[in-house]
Amino acid sequence: MATPIVGKNRSPTTTMRAPIPLCVGVDVGGTWVRVAASRGPGRVTTIVTPADRDLMRLAPLLRAIWQRRHWRRRDIAALVVASRALWTRRERRALALTLRGLAGRVEVIADAQAALLGAIGDGPGALVLAGTGSIVVAHDGRGSWTRAGGLGPLVGDEGSGFWLGREWLRAISRGEDILPALALLRSRNPVGRIAALAPGVIRRARRGNRDARRIVSVGQAALAAHIVDIARRLHLSSPVLVSWAGSVLGDDWYRAGVGRALARVGLRARWVAPARPPVAAAARLAEHLAGKNSPATRKNSR
Repeated sequence: MATPIVGKNRSPTTTMRAPIPLCVGVDVGGTWVRVAASRGPGRVTTIVTPADRDLMRLAPLLRAIWQRRHWRRRDIAALVVASRALWTRRERRALALTLRGLAGRVEVIADAQAALLGAIGDGPGALVLAGTGSIVVAHDGRGSWTRAGGLGPLVGDEGSGFWLGREWLRAISRGEDILPALALLRSRNPVGRIAALAPGVIRRARRGNRDARRIVSVGQAALAAHIVDIARRLHLSSPVLVSWAGSVLGDDWYRAGVGRALARVGLRARWVAPARPPVAAAARLAEHLAGKNSPATRKNSR
């Protein structure tokens, strides 16, 4: 076979395709950190690791994940972090600054926003989230967002895993029988440990335990009241589209009780199962961020 002739000032060229950059979404909850990465139409991989409640330690945690996956900053076009305990622009910007060395573009949003976008997309509706903590968030389909609850374990989180566990501890800690409560309060992660009591509280309520049923009923009514509040503020049309997220609302019986509490106060709701988890929604937002402005930040209410 003849050998191709190369001119004096010419060299053979080889077409090299640049690797498709990664788009990474992160969901920072009260108990877990979930990471999802997409490369074009490629497969999404989720990495789950225990959460550290100090958000300022999120950057080194993600950097360690990057190292294990052999990801470098130049490999990642965009990173979207959906985090608990953040609602003001100042808070989001402060966290984004600590993460800027991890990707070409970085955006931080509230975890409930990602959960809502994942659950029902860009249209009008509400999402009630109850896991370790709780919050209700809604948008009107035209860019306006609002929220109710989500003030954390010291002030709010009504109907959440922590709230249910705390109320149960109060109910059983009578007289000198306070050792179980003290052990949890003095533990390394009291919020998480107390929230872990919630499944047991719900099981006891289903079996007819009087204290547990009272606690669960109050928690369900509080979540329903938040849904009513935001639906009225955004003037959402009836029936209001409602979805859910979080381990507590993953319990069908508990969630049905929230629906009954809504009906009792006269709000018509159409419940729909979440289409995708918050971490997948964050990864999708990262894909938008890599090419254009993210829909999550067009207009946010504080």
